[in-house]
Amino acid sequence: MEKQDGASAQRLVTLDALRGFAVMGILAMNIVAFAMPEAAYISPKAYGGETPADLAGWAIGFILFDGKMRGLFSILFGASMLLIVERARASGQDAATVHYRRMAWLAVFGFAHYLFLWWGDILFLYACIGCIAFAFRDWEARRLIRWAVGLFALGTLLMTLLFGAQLVLAQAADDSGASAAMAAAGRDVIAGYAGLGDAVDAELALYRGGYLPILAERLGHADTPLLMVLMSALETLPLMMIGMALLRSGFLAGRWESAAYRRTALRWLPPGLLLTIVLAWVQWRGGFDYLLSLNIFLAWAQPARLMMTIGYAALLVLLIRRHAASGWIARIAAAGQAAFSNYIGTSLVMTSLFYGYGLGLFGTVGRLPLYLFVIGASALMLLWSKPWLARFRYGPLEWLWRSLARGAVQPMRRASPAQ
Repeated sequence: MEKQDGASAQRLVTLDALRGFAVMGILAMNIVAFAMPEAAYISPKAYGGETPADLAGWAIGFILFDGKMRGLFSILFGASMLLIVERARASGQDAATVHYRRMAWLAVFGFAHYLFLWWGDILFLYACIGCIAFAFRDWEARRLIRWAVGLFALGTLLMTLLFGAQLVLAQAADDSGASAAMAAAGRDVIAGYAGLGDAVDAELALYRGGYLPILAERLGHADTPLLMVLMSALETLPLMMIGMALLRSGFLAGRWESAAYRRTALRWLPPGLLLTIVLAWVQWRGGFDYLLSLNIFLAWAQPARLMMTIGYAALLVLLIRRHAASGWIARIAAAGQAAFSNYIGTSLVMTSLFYGYGLGLFGTVGRLPLYLFVIGASALMLLWSKPWLARFRYGPLEWLWRSLARGAVQPMRRASPAQ
């Protein structure tokens, strides 16, 4: 491999370490989706909110992790995509061919992940939105940010109108002052969510059973990844654009002054955190009504998530720069360099622990103890990634993805162990 100058090496360490933090952090919310019925991810009232410890676990997840780590992951995907495009150009390759072949194979991986392992896949989403994001590869940073904020605001507005209308109608069902048509529409909305308990029971039975019924259920909903693309496009695309802008501006490469990172964190993290705490309180005061929580999850919490994601990114870059020479940052960077393998590997481990064809723990572990599984999985990522990458150039799935996208088997083993 060619030697890199100091700035380039620092840039890669910063990106890899950020990605390592993100791939470990994203499990802090995904763990609920691995271990409990899908509705539990939205509201503890739906499942897993019976005890003070459960509610504490929900509050930790909602306030600190929900959407923030996925947001950071999306930002880093956009940055990495731009980096690969620029490298392809620098080496004389056709950037479009390189990019779209990578996205096509990522979509295959993502759909297989959804179908055979876990319903919460984001790789198919990233592949589809990554194809769109390529169109903005030559935009300068300020233009990317302006358009990203506008698209993000549009997506938040549309979700607010769509699900907010359901909330208004549901409240009108028992309002004597509402028109007959509006009250009837409200009763229809309520009826639509009335079967939530039955859906939870069905999921408990399904995921406590064998593998083939789970596979059959996924085959019957094979359009789910595409629906996720449609629902999440105006969140994911702006985040990727922000990632491209932050790479282009030097933010993600660690090139800003420390004071600038501190100002960014102080500007966005406290207001985002305060707003998220307020939204947590609103849900608690509302008895964790599912439709209310759905509105908050899909729409009202979006601005706060974005603010906290940017604040987290600034703090993490400061942390990585300060401890760049430390062994623990090297391990986190290695976990980030093998993020694809760690992401899929986490699904394999967690479904084996919680689903019926494994240990069958689905629906039996409280929200707070679930964080022990997060800690354990993070420890595994840190333990295996660095020794592996000391001997091999890529993580296992990174190597497979690269080989398929390039149409040739890529060299895997290093000539000598990395120092």
